[in-house]
Amino acid sequence: MPKVISSTELRNSYNDVSTWCHHNNEPAFVTKNGSGDLAIMSIEAFDALQMRLEMYEFIETGRKDILAGHVVSARDHVASLREKYGL
Repeated sequence: MPKVISSTELRNSYNDVSTWCHHNNEPAFVTKNGSGDLAIMSIEAFDALQMRLEMYEFIETGRKDILAGHVVSARDHVASLREKYGL
């Protein structure tokens, strides 16, 4: 269940909110004047999210290459590496 807190609660209970974010490895959503304003998370959760997004970008690049026909068989690729590096 997402944690939703007011900006006042964040200001008054920062340590508790920080502990919750670290313990649950999830963002907390902060409201300001009753409307959504911010999402806060631990550095560890942010780094994991960034890595996941980078992985999705690599997968999407590969998918586009496949759809465009930019593919080489594994056997041909290994042969080209052996030739290039004299293996």
